[in-house]
Amino acid sequence: MTSEIFFFIAVGFCAQIVDGALGMAFGVLSTTSLLAFGVPAANASAMTHVAEMFTTAASGLSHAYHRNVDWRLVARLAPAGMIGGAIGAYLLANIDGKTIEPYVSAYLIAIGLLILYKAFRPPVPREVRDWAVPPVGLCGGVLDAIGGGGWGPIVTSTLIGRGHDLKRVIGSTNFTEFAVTLTISLTFVATLGWSQLNSAIGLIIGGVVAAPLGAILVNRLPVRPLMVAVSMVIIATSAIRIL
Repeated sequence: MTSEIFFFIAVGFCAQIVDGALGMAFGVLSTTSLLAFGVPAANASAMTHVAEMFTTAASGLSHAYHRNVDWRLVARLAPAGMIGGAIGAYLLANIDGKTIEPYVSAYLIAIGLLILYKAFRPPVPREVRDWAVPPVGLCGGVLDAIGGGGWGPIVTSTLIGRGHDLKRVIGSTNFTEFAVTLTISLTFVATLGWSQLNSAIGLIIGGVVAAPLGAILVNRLPVRPLMVAVSMVIIATSAIRIL
């Protein structure tokens, strides 16, 4: 049990460092690591979301402290994301999430390639009045609940791809993710019970410790390498899921 808890702490720490710096991948990295460790799929997704209740709160507050949050963007993303998360949690109880996973992964690879292209093009800033913000939040919430992760890759990558400021998008999606994850997590706890999810404590400890570091990194790393790193994370994790 001791070795397991240290493994979960390490997974939470590493996943949150990546997520805090790139605005995505905590869910994908945590769920994938837990599955490799032999945790059942439903429990792996549930543990990840329960841990994210704490890591997203810590990461979001840290990004707010470092002024990476666009509050207008948060106000438009949060309601749509919470509705999407509730819908996704309901759908997960009635359909097999694996059915749509290849299509989601193919979409993410396309978004990753778009971001890689834009990393070497002059930026084209857009206002947060961009009509796509609420629909993207809704889709991100649905797919995050169904796939055990996806808020960051769907929302962050799409908004960056549409020309929004990279650092503000990362900070805002991290901050907003708490509300989305809370909605999804409460559904899992009600369905599975906390006794099946107690190993999430390790993920929580590792993620909360790492959360402030990610917010510092996103302020210090230059934009172009950060965009390249974002695209590589999306393409690699999505390709692995397809394979």
